[in-house]
Amino acid sequence: MTTKNTADSASFGVDREALSTHIDNDFGRIVSELSNLVAIPGIAWESFDAAQLDRSAEAVAQLVREAGMEQVDILRVPTESGAIGGPAIVANRPARDGKPTILLYAHHDVQPPGDEALWKTKPFEATEVDGRLFGRGAADDKAGIMVHIAALRAVLAKVEEFGLGVTFFLEGEEEAGSPSFRRFLETHRDRLAADVIVVADSSNWKVGVPALTTSLRGMAGGVVEVRVLDHAVHSGMFGGPVLDAPTIAARLISTFHDAEGNVAIAGLVAHETAEVEYPEADFRTDSSVLDSVALAGSGKISDRLWNKPALSIIGMDIPSVAVSSNTLIPSTRFKLSLRLAPGQDPQEAVEAVRTHIMAQDLRGAQVSFESDEAGQAFSTDTSAPAAQASLWALGEAWGVPAVETGIGGSIPFISDLLEVFPQAQILVTGVEDPDSRAHSANESLHLGDFRHAILAEAMLLARLNNHGL
Repeated sequence: MTTKNTADSASFGVDREALSTHIDNDFGRIVSELSNLVAIPGIAWESFDAAQLDRSAEAVAQLVREAGMEQVDILRVPTESGAIGGPAIVANRPARDGKPTILLYAHHDVQPPGDEALWKTKPFEATEVDGRLFGRGAADDKAGIMVHIAALRAVLAKVEEFGLGVTFFLEGEEEAGSPSFRRFLETHRDRLAADVIVVADSSNWKVGVPALTTSLRGMAGGVVEVRVLDHAVHSGMFGGPVLDAPTIAARLISTFHDAEGNVAIAGLVAHETAEVEYPEADFRTDSSVLDSVALAGSGKISDRLWNKPALSIIGMDIPSVAVSSNTLIPSTRFKLSLRLAPGQDPQEAVEAVRTHIMAQDLRGAQVSFESDEAGQAFSTDTSAPAAQASLWALGEAWGVPAVETGIGGSIPFISDLLEVFPQAQILVTGVEDPDSRAHSANESLHLGDFRHAILAEAMLLARLNNHGL
């Protein structure tokens, strides 16, 4: 669904040209600051240098201070296991004259670079090529941080009597699963409370077309273990009367989908509500699926991505070919990842998977299933004032109507935001596009859309300042 611009900037007292000119004049500085952040390999995984993550937090905090925030702190809280959480920047600019408060979220930690031989540029050296800025974190999500900072600078420079409350929450462990996130929210509830929360960690429809992410799939997952023997035995001496554990596991895995590739587990929610088409040719290009491979499932591709469950096997314990021997493997484990449609209770989905597994005829093999994750889906009320203001600002900044889009992935911590701040309106925005390749080699940011994203957020802040919610 696209949203038409029913009012121009002047209708809301927003001087689009003044904000746009300021951002244009500041853009070289903005890209330089982003490049400096990309140069810091702040990775929140235990196997990487924690000092770099601290260095990243300090660099971001300094930019936030210089942007005009009045109280800026780097904070940590323990995880449930007692380990110290990643460094998060929290900054506040209190609301004045009864105006609302907006919280701007992004994260400064990044994914590891992976195999650097796959990169065409150095992963931690921002490099501009054909209008895109390459580097780890250039899109996910240091660009989100710079959108917030640059938008604030623009409105402070160009909006008279700016009294909107602004809070920055720039997390330092998102790529590691946000293990201290819920405790962080509860510990710093007073400083993080807001009327509107902007999560700048998603994607636009395509280069040149903005999007507001209005739905995210939930997630569930777990580990299945299959055992058929007490110990390994010679495959020639005993093979035939007994099927090995990987073969039984494969038979189980084959029951998870029907002949068309739809998830075939009873009790899972599925919808066919997408109002936009995702052309198959575009999907094949964006996903890199081989030309010879038939797409799975039925209905619109957009519904298959956003509004229906998807189940994948993402890991399996089985000897590699390099170390294999002529033995019957007694047991094997595999990990499944299940994406859930909006409206699906994650715990009910877990039990549906368990029921399905235990109902299969696996020739008496011992089978167990242990759930290891469950996260709620997310859906935006696009008629809410903040969503309408965001759609308007996106359309004004890009010059084309914004698309209301779903995302097949999950952002589990949004359910924590909803539970801790139930009255807040949550907006999921982003600077990525289908070719940003976040988490992969050659991650990049389209600089034209980056500039549009800054203008859109500046216009949103100006409109909320002038007219509230």
